[in-house]
Order: sequence, then structure tokens, then C-alpha cells
Amino acid sequence: MPELTDLLAFLLHLDRYLDVLLARYGNWTYGLLFLVIFAETGLVATPFLPGDSLLFTVGTFASRGVLDVSLLVVLLSAAAILGDTVNYWIGNRIGRRAFDGRYRFFKREHLERTEHFYEKYGPATIVLARFVPIVRTFAPFVAGIGRMSYWRFLLFNVTGGIAWVLIFVLGGFFFGNIPVVKNNFSLAILLIILVSLLPALVGYLRHRTVKSTH
Repeated sequence: MPELTDLLAFLLHLDRYLDVLLARYGNWTYGLLFLVIFAETGLVATPFLPGDSLLFTVGTFASRGVLDVSLLVVLLSAAAILGDTVNYWIGNRIGRRAFDGRYRFFKREHLERTEHFYEKYGPATIVLARFVPIVRTFAPFVAGIGRMSYWRFLLFNVTGGIAWVLIFVLGGFFFGNIPVVKNNFSLAILLIILVSLLPALVGYLRHRTVKSTH
């Protein structure tokens, strides 16, 4: 699966790519980071974009004085909140029709995985899903499909978006340049990815086990 291999290589070397972006685009890099976080949370077709790992990486760069940590937190929190808002309204307007098989980007298993999350955690899924790749992208969409009250959704959206950005950006800021992390940065990013995916994987396997016993 060359596409998956390429994606993993990209994720594990985000620091190198960010170095290139900064050298080429300077302060415009802030705008590019905003767009990536917005798309990762706001567009159902792009759950593969980096989220947790990117936030941790930019936090690491901020600790070196290359990026402004306060600006990153404000800007990327806004991107995350706006992304979820757009995603909610897409789900509200389009609904399950997007998963009828006509669009290969809309994978039904991703929708089902998110619905399993909702079954377990209810509206709090909007906050918890921020920390789970793929589920993060589909949670606001499913909230829109389910016609969750927008103002209730917005409360969870803002809380989750700010918490997610703060935890990972500040995590990178305070821990990214510790020698053991700095010298094994790719392994640190891989660990973040694996830990982020673990809750969704456990929940999915548990659901499959219960389903098979009935």
C-alpha cells in the first residue's frame, strides 16, 4: 500500500516538512497551518491530514522561537472550531446520502466507527473525539446528521477545540526539545499517532465482539 506508506513517512517527518515551509513561505506558514487544521476537522474527505502530530510539531518549533506559541494557540483553535462548525452544517444539510457509495472519499466504516463513539459517550463525543484521528473528522458531521442542537454542539465544539490545541501545542512547546524526544522525534510522533488511535481501535473491536455474540 504505497499511499499509506507515503502518508506515514510524511507524518513521521513533519519537522522536516515544516522546516521547508518556513524557509519558503515565512509568516505565510501560519496561514497554511490554519488551512490544514481547518480541513482536517472540517472536511469529511480529508481525515488523513495530520492533526495531533502537527500540533505537537508546531509547538516544538515555537519553543525554539521559530513560531509564536500564543499566535499558534489562538489561530489553530479558531481553525479547529470553524472546521467543526462547517462539518456540522455539511452533515446537517447532506446527511447520510454522502455515504451511499457514490463518493469513494466518504467511507462508511468511518461513519460507523463514529456512531459507535456516540453510542458510548453521547454529546461529549464532540470533545473526546478531538483526540481520536478520523473520529475527530466525522464527529461533527454525525452531530449534524443527528440534528443535535447547534448551540449545544457549539459549546462542546469550542471546549474541545481549545483543549485539543492547547494540550498538543503546549505539549510540543514544553517537551518537544527535551533531548530524548528531540533525538527520537519520529518515534515520538509515531507514539502520538498510536496512542491517539488506540481508543477508537479498542471501541471498534469491542463493538465487533459484542455484535458477533448476538
